[in-house]
Amino acid sequence: MEERAAERYEIMQLSHLYARGLDRFDPLEALSAFSDDAVWDATAVGLDRFEGSEEIREFFERDAASVADQFHIITNHIVEFDGPDSAHGTNYVFSEGHAASGAKFRAAALNEDTYVRTASGWRIASRAISPLTPPELEGLDV
Repeated sequence: MEERAAERYEIMQLSHLYARGLDRFDPLEALSAFSDDAVWDATAVGLDRFEGSEEIREFFERDAASVADQFHIITNHIVEFDGPDSAHGTNYVFSEGHAASGAKFRAAALNEDTYVRTASGWRIASRAISPLTPPELEGLDV
């Protein structure tokens, strides 16, 4: 058995916590997966780049207020350790939902992450999101 399996599991759980927070419209739960100085970059899918807890939280709050329903499925995790307190990896995300305006969205994307061990455990230090297939944005003004 791999000696860092428990750490790999803890890192994978961060993406699940993030997705659950988004889907429960709980920005603080989603944010809890990230380090205080994290970067969340979705410019490749037509959104913005946010740096630090405050900017990321504000974006998650705006998202929660503008979405009527949504879900995120995160899978195909690969985690590689770079040192005792750092790692990087990828995972796939499929999301679908409706904006408060009724517009429908659907996307399949690749999350490219870096991870850091903090005093509170492993956290996502950076997440760059890029499309795997063209996003479907029916009636959505992005």
